[in-house]
Amino acid sequence: MEHEGKALAADETDAHQHRKPGVASVHVRAILTWCAIFPLVAIGMTLLGLFAEHWHPILRAFVLTAVVVPTAVYVVVPRFLIWHGKLSTAAQRRKFNKQQTA
Repeated sequence: MEHEGKALAADETDAHQHRKPGVASVHVRAILTWCAIFPLVAIGMTLLGLFAEHWHPILRAFVLTAVVVPTAVYVVVPRFLIWHGKLSTAAQRRKFNKQQTA
């Protein structure tokens, strides 16, 4: 991404995008994605180990990623982002209410 002719690092892009409250930063999205992928891969590897022990490693990786990536992208990560948005909005409301009562 560029801003005023200068390439920006991932952590700099959010400062120039003026995110709405409750919208996750690139760092939060990366953490939530990892939190979705890791358990899915661990479970998938365990299940594949039960019946695909003699498969070629590339075939096992293909089957694992063919299941894990769509599950994470279309199911788990969106739910994590909704959860994060609700928590973030609630925290901002509490902060606003504290400021109003002070």
